[in-house]
Amino acid sequence: MTQFDLLVIGGGPGGYVCAFRAAQLGLNVALVEKRATLGGTCLNVGCIPAKALLHSTEHYVFAKTHAAAHGIKFDHVEADLSTLMKRKDAVVAKLTGGVAQLAKARKIAVFTGTASFVPGAAAPGSGGTGDSPVIPHSIEILSPAPKPNTPPVRQTVAAKAVVIATGSAPAALPFLPFDGKTIISSDHAIALSDIPKKLVVIGGGAIGLELGSVWARLGSDVTIVEFLPKIAATADDDIVRNFTRLLQKQGLKIETGAKVTGAKSLGPSVVLTAERDGSPLEFPADKILVAVGRRPFTDGLGLDKIGVALDAKGRVQVDAQLRTNIPGIYAIGDVVAGPMLAHKAEEDGAAAAEWIAGRHGHIDWDLMPAIIYTAPELATVGLGEDAAKAKGVAVNTGRFNFAANGRALAADAADGCVKIISDAATDRLLGAQILGHGAGELIGEVVAHMEYGGSAEDLARTVHAHPTMSEAVKEAALAVSKSAIHAL
Repeated sequence: MTQFDLLVIGGGPGGYVCAFRAAQLGLNVALVEKRATLGGTCLNVGCIPAKALLHSTEHYVFAKTHAAAHGIKFDHVEADLSTLMKRKDAVVAKLTGGVAQLAKARKIAVFTGTASFVPGAAAPGSGGTGDSPVIPHSIEILSPAPKPNTPPVRQTVAAKAVVIATGSAPAALPFLPFDGKTIISSDHAIALSDIPKKLVVIGGGAIGLELGSVWARLGSDVTIVEFLPKIAATADDDIVRNFTRLLQKQGLKIETGAKVTGAKSLGPSVVLTAERDGSPLEFPADKILVAVGRRPFTDGLGLDKIGVALDAKGRVQVDAQLRTNIPGIYAIGDVVAGPMLAHKAEEDGAAAAEWIAGRHGHIDWDLMPAIIYTAPELATVGLGEDAAKAKGVAVNTGRFNFAANGRALAADAADGCVKIISDAATDRLLGAQILGHGAGELIGEVVAHMEYGGSAEDLARTVHAHPTMSEAVKEAALAVSKSAIHAL
């Protein structure tokens, strides 16, 4: 039986980063991925293809509605959906190919197929220690048939340590199962062959707002239906009010405080039913995109057979070093508690590899930036003003509008603002919320300052080049002490 130091189940951002880091540290590593390509949901059907579509459609909107003001004129602007999708697929292919080349260069044994634990193949331990078991864990790998009319290939390998990195899947509503036609998930929404006339999106989080924006830009009549009182639920109320206004200005209809109750089929179309404060609501649609979150995916791993503990939400329970209750078995990314974000999974993966190799891994789960890649983008990190007040934490805040930033005005990107939150007693940075063009890029420097315990004054005294959008971050930090230069 082939034996490895580490076997990683799942080749998404968490899994392949874990495998790569472990290989860098000298471990003999295997990686099992059910898709034909590495990269997981994010690279194949999630973050990357969605961003490709967002960028393409943003160019389309600029050409159609803003180019003339810049002295650029077109006789006719048309969106070619087929070409747009081909470009998206090309971006995905280039990146998945790059990950495969890196895996090969690092001499990682990549198996295409599914993996499951073989019960009784490791010596029992006391649990929770993370020590390698006396007998390595045995994993059965089921790979697709190599040729037509031949059976799948089964093989069993052993590993001293195993990392579960199987990610997540779109969560369905029990009364609205996905059919891929009228009731669709995000996986379907990035690959539609026609532009729906009416699209109803259930869920006002990142996935719903991003994909809703894509199809609204292409001409769909899009309605966002959100159960909570506001979209982008974790952001501060003042930021969300502005965010909502800007999205509505682009044509998105936003219905908050609406509880979805079901759907009625009307031939090829469908009507979503909901209620608000006891009053019935109906939203006709060609397609309903269910974007209410994701569920941890542990199907078929056989975790119950070996006693790996799960929580009430089906997530694998781990300790501060990502160890399960079974020695030698770890779990990372979307299958454990925490935000379901690719960069969180990557940090988990690198840290787990370091702990397994006997090094000192590091993760600060409180410093995971979250970004909604609409136009404008919304980026947040740490504690918001509203959340701080709810916890009884006294804070100071500073705010600076992009409308007073020279680069933003020159780039026709003056919507939004930067908001900095600091501890009222110590001035230590607690969080930031940025609504504006390139917010996802700007949030990084705030995260870096927070990582090292920086204060609002530290951020304010950092030199920022002129003219740049990043000067708004400096000005917001100055505004914490009422010292902003370009605002009253």
